[in-house]
Amino acid sequence: MNSRTRPKCLAISGGVGGAKLALGFAHVLAPEQLLVVANTGDDFRHLGLPICPDLDTVMYTLADINNKELGWGQQGESWNFIAALTQLQGETWFALGDRDLATHILRQQLLTTGASLSEVTRTLCQRLGIQHELVPMTDNPVATIVQTRTGESLAFQHYFVRDRCVPEVIGFEFEGIGAALPSPGFLAGLQDPDLSAIVICPSNPFVSVDPVLALPGTLTAMRASNAPVIAVSPIVGGLAIKGPAAKMMAELGMPQSALAVAKHYLGRIDGFVIDDQDADLKSEIEALGIPTIVTNTVMLTLDDRTALATRVLDFAHQLSTAKTPS
Repeated sequence: MNSRTRPKCLAISGGVGGAKLALGFAHVLAPEQLLVVANTGDDFRHLGLPICPDLDTVMYTLADINNKELGWGQQGESWNFIAALTQLQGETWFALGDRDLATHILRQQLLTTGASLSEVTRTLCQRLGIQHELVPMTDNPVATIVQTRTGESLAFQHYFVRDRCVPEVIGFEFEGIGAALPSPGFLAGLQDPDLSAIVICPSNPFVSVDPVLALPGTLTAMRASNAPVIAVSPIVGGLAIKGPAAKMMAELGMPQSALAVAKHYLGRIDGFVIDDQDADLKSEIEALGIPTIVTNTVMLTLDDRTALATRVLDFAHQLSTAKTPS
């Protein structure tokens, strides 16, 4: 199946792991066949600037300017700003590279003129030469709050970057979610009658995906779509490929397994993708009523990314005849 006959795909992404699969889709789908929706629950203001970590990670990845060693930020980065801020005894726990800083400054400038986050993202993507559409999950402020065992509630970046994921988590809250709406591009994508696949990329289920699915109207629109919803497990062999998902699962009293991820998504997905290392879990997951395929989901190379994207799209095609309108 070549790109001209491939379906339209809406990919929901967090940061590094989701961005890898989004890039795979971008290499096998034409621009009009792909919409990437990035989590913005991680967004926060730092040093007076609007920082969008997941959105920027996906954007830099699609533009092929991402730092492939660190997994975040831009390649060829320099750190003169942070060095100067350190000398001035400023707040440096969240490292902003010089090239990355330009993104946040321009975003702030455009937002100040009255542009929405969707409009700003479109402008940035165009200027970076990105052809496939990338949109934020919402244009409204939503903040992921990590609830900890000590009773302290932490903004996500404080937990993730400043405190290095050390605090024990007991739950999560999404401030502002009740008043937020899916961004116009996200909602239009979900309502596209030609949509053939909704893919939850291998991102953290609790802090990267749940904020997106919690947006009012999102699950209703997903259920109303003829497109099957497929999730790719971010847990492989009991470990998270990137980030604190496995640690969070243990602290929440959940097994650190792809099966537990499938149970977390139960009722919200039509298909599940697990890695070859977890092939023994396939029958247990399918016993939940979730069709499951086994393939390589560890994306070390561009070939890995495109191969997984192709396999997921083929799976969606297999499932599509089984899903009927609500």
